[in-house]
Amino acid sequence: MKKVTLSADASLIKLARAVARSQHKTLSGAFREWLQQYAGQSGSEQEVGSLMKRLRHVRAARHFTRAEMNERRSDDHRGGR
Repeated sequence: MKKVTLSADASLIKLARAVARSQHKTLSGAFREWLQQYAGQSGSEQEVGSLMKRLRHVRAARHFTRAEMNERRSDDHRGGR
């Protein structure tokens, strides 16, 4: 395992250690978990980019109004999917 040195405000480190302790973790352990999640995001972004390239030929049958698009978005946020 490679060691990494980071700089942060002392009060922030103290608070982060307290949060980690409350979750029965060390600050290093919590950071490793965060780093795995953070690094994993790039794979998801690449997958989405690849999918968008494969689907670039797909077109909607018509143009949607702004109201229609906003209506759909608000349904998604209420769990209407």
